[in-house]
Order: sequence, then C-alpha cells, then structure tokens
Amino acid sequence: MSELKKFIESKMRMSHIYQPVMIKILLKNGGKADKNLIAKKILEYDFSQVEYYERITNNMVGRVLRNHDIVQKDKNNYILKSYANLSKLEKEEIISLCNSKIQEYIDNRGEKIWEHRRKNRKPVPGSIRYEVLKRANGRCELCGISNDLKALEVDHIVPKNKGGEDSINNYQALCYSCNSNKRDLDDTDFRNLNSIYENRDDNCIFCNDFKNRKVLENNLAVAFYDKYPVTKGHSLIIPKRHCKVYFELAQPEINAMNALIFELKEILESKDTTIEGFNIGINNGEIAGQTINHCHIHLIPRRKNDVSNPIGGIRNLITGKGDYKTKPNNG
Repeated sequence: MSELKKFIESKMRMSHIYQPVMIKILLKNGGKADKNLIAKKILEYDFSQVEYYERITNNMVGRVLRNHDIVQKDKNNYILKSYANLSKLEKEEIISLCNSKIQEYIDNRGEKIWEHRRKNRKPVPGSIRYEVLKRANGRCELCGISNDLKALEVDHIVPKNKGGEDSINNYQALCYSCNSNKRDLDDTDFRNLNSIYENRDDNCIFCNDFKNRKVLENNLAVAFYDKYPVTKGHSLIIPKRHCKVYFELAQPEINAMNALIFELKEILESKDTTIEGFNIGINNGEIAGQTINHCHIHLIPRRKNDVSNPIGGIRNLITGKGDYKTKPNNG
C-alpha cells in the first residue's frame, strides 16, 4: 500500500472536505495544480455558495428580467421568452454581446464587484474555531441547523469594520445562510458599541465595588463571591457594563459571562469535593426579587443535605410549588 493511500485511509483527520479534494485535483493534473484551480474545485462542492446565488437569481436578476418581460418563471425554471424565435446566428451574437457587457462592467468596476463576497480578514485559528463550534454544540446559533446538514462559519458578532475584536467572546457559529442573511438584513449600528461597554453608574454598588472583590474576570465580565452567601462558594457573575437586566445584554457579554460561569464552576469543585450540584439563577426586575439594579447571575453550589428536600429546586421560589411530584396541581 502506498504512503498516500495509507494516509487517506488511516491518518487523514477531516474538519472539512478540503484535503481529499486537493489530493484528487493534484492526481488529475499530473501531480501539480496552482492554488487558484484548487480553490475553484473546492468551490464546486460548496452548495451554500449556490444557495446564495439562487437568492440573487430569484430576488434580483430574475425579478428585473421578469419585469422587462425578458424571462418567465415556471416553478424553479427560468425560460427565455424569445428563445424559439432566435436564429443560431442571433443567439451567438447575443452571447457575444453579453460577454462584452460583462467585461465592460468588470473593466469599469474592477475587483470591487465581488467585495460583498470577499472575506477581508485573516482566517480564524483552528483552536478558536473549535471552541466556538463546541460552545454552539455544532449548531447554528440562529436557526439551529446541525453542522452535519450545513457547514457552519465562525462569524464576528460585532463586525471587524465596526471595531469588533478577534476574541472568542465576539465570535458566534452561524450557518452560511444565516451569516449571509445577517449581513443583508442586520441594520444595527455598531459604531458606538465598544464605548457602550465602558458604561458605568457611579451610584451602582457593583460598578464601584467589583474591582476590589473580583475572583475572575475577562474583557466584558467579572465574578466575585456574594457578600451574603446562600451556601459556601455562592458567587455572582456580572457584566462590567452597567446593565440592569439580563435581557439588555449584548451577545458578547452573554458569552463572556457564560465563560466565567464554567471557569468558576471548575475552581469551586476543585477546592470543595462536597459540591454535588449548582443552582444558576437570575432575578430580572423587582417583582422577581432583584434588589441591585445591575444584572447578575447567581452561581450557588449545592451539597447533600443542605436542605431537607431539594425537589423542585428553583420552583421553590413560589411557596408550595416545589414538590410537583406529590402535588401535581401546583404547576
């Protein structure tokens, strides 16, 4: 068995189709191929690109040509209305005219005509891409489709051209369709978002006190121990920005807070082997028990026999609603 065959059968580890496609092209081209040809061949397998241009066909060019009565649509097919009346010579002349119009447009506009499809950034490092996809459980974070059904892209939540960072907290996993639609439809103004993250309230105890109490922190969030713990190790995770409730958080802040929750969980469990579980809770609004108007997530370690009956957990916020197994009518 050749080394190449052995590599493909037993050593090749694939995160995409690129390796076998490249090897196949090299074999078909006498063992040598330039990167442009390889890229074009990879593109032939990228059906998400086809999907993008199907939308262009239906929503733009197809609509324009229908409005001018040049084509008609029959389900998924487009029909050139005058085709049957054109001679062979006329068809050749029109094809040549189309080629001239294409070249004229390219000559006038240059590479800018493909700017909407170009990725003007360095590739996301493989280790970061892995962590983003793992955090998303291999699914698009917008539509939920699995990576097995449609390739996922690692997308900047705050775009690079709006000041977004190459940080794991500013990445999300989107399928190609959602990423494309996001660019087309998202009209959020990100220009001031970075300055918004610096927003503090001089009258807020968390804004003024977290620097002295922090146990963990990252760019957008901080964790510290609760002054009035429910159990030993009871901690709070907050955004550094003054933000009243969870529903006002930006996605990068949610990512940052979640990262601290996981990190703090590992620390608490390593220091205390009696911890067997956790309650994770957020009080949003005064009616829900919030007393400090700065969003905070409670991470509460739980141990065996810390209460007489733990059934229901957070359901015990409402008296009598916890033990739903013996009192099914309590909701």
